[in-house]
Amino acid sequence: MVLVDPWGGLPLSLPLHRLPVTSNARFTMPMLAQRPGFDSVMLGTSTGRLIRPAVMDGPFGAHFLNMAMNNAQPHEQYRLLLEFMHYHPAPKVVMVDIDRSWCLYGPKQVPLNPEPWPDWIYQQSPWMGYLHMANLYALQEAGNEFMLQVGLRHEHYGEDGYTSFVGPDASYTRARVDRMFAQWGPDHMPPPPDPVAPAPAMQVYLPLILHAVPDTTLRIIWFPPVQAIRHNPQGSMYDAMFSACHRHVASVTAGMPNTLVIDFDIPGPIINDRDMFWDPIHYRLMTADRIMKDIITAFHDRAYQSADYTVISGP
Repeated sequence: MVLVDPWGGLPLSLPLHRLPVTSNARFTMPMLAQRPGFDSVMLGTSTGRLIRPAVMDGPFGAHFLNMAMNNAQPHEQYRLLLEFMHYHPAPKVVMVDIDRSWCLYGPKQVPLNPEPWPDWIYQQSPWMGYLHMANLYALQEAGNEFMLQVGLRHEHYGEDGYTSFVGPDASYTRARVDRMFAQWGPDHMPPPPDPVAPAPAMQVYLPLILHAVPDTTLRIIWFPPVQAIRHNPQGSMYDAMFSACHRHVASVTAGMPNTLVIDFDIPGPIINDRDMFWDPIHYRLMTADRIMKDIITAFHDRAYQSADYTVISGP
C-alpha cells in the first residue's frame, strides 16, 4: 500500500506516474493539484464536472484543472482552492460553479454530503499519511493503482480532473430520461421568511474564494442551467432561496476587478428544453459543449446577446 501510494501523498513510495483511480475525487485532487502543468482551476459540484479543460485552455490561454466533485460543499470547494494555490499561488483563471449546494439551506447544509473528506491528505504533513493507510479502502485503491500500473486495468479518471459521468449523447432516449425525471419530485419546503437571506455557506465561503486569489486572476462565477421542471413557482421557498443567492453573488462581485458572472439558469432555449438534460439538474454532453462555447463568447465578446445566458457583471 505505501509503495504504490494510490493518492500520491507519501514521502517514501515508488516513483510512479500515478493516475487517479479512486471514485471519491476528494482523495485524488491533491495529487493532481501539485502537478506543475496547471495554472488555472475549476471548482464546483457535478454540475461543473462536464466542463472540459481541453476545450477551455486555448481560448483563455490557460491550463485548467477541473476540481469539481459530486456533492462538493462550499467549504470543500474553498479547501480545494487553497490546496491548488499552495502549488500555484497566482492562478490565471478560477471558475466557480454556483449551484444548489451554494444556494439552498435548511437545518443542515443541503444537499447532505455522504462522501468522506480525507482531511489528513490536505494537512501538508505527508508523514501523517502513513497513519491512514492501514485500512481496507486504502488496500483496495492501492490494488487498483497497482493493476493500472502493470497494465491489468485501463479504466481511470482524467489527469486534468475531467471525466464524463453521463452517458454519450448517442445513448439518449426520451423514455429513459422520462424515468429519471419521474424520480425527482418538487421540493416540499415551508413558505419563505421575509426577507430571505442568502445561504450561510454562500455568505461565508464565496467572499473567501473571491478574495483568496490576487486581482490579476480572472474570476468566472457561473450559474449552471437547471431544467425548468425544477423551477418551483415564483415565491416558493426554492425560488426565494435562489433569488437571494443571485442577489448576493451580484452584490459581492459588484465592482470587483477581473470578475465575470454568468447566469445560465434563466428561461430560454437551454432550461426550457427537456432534451438538453439527463435529469433535472444534470445536462447532456452536447449541452456542456454549448455552455463552454457560451462562456468563451461571454468573456471575449461582452456585447454579444444570447438567449442562453445573461451576464450579471463583467470585467
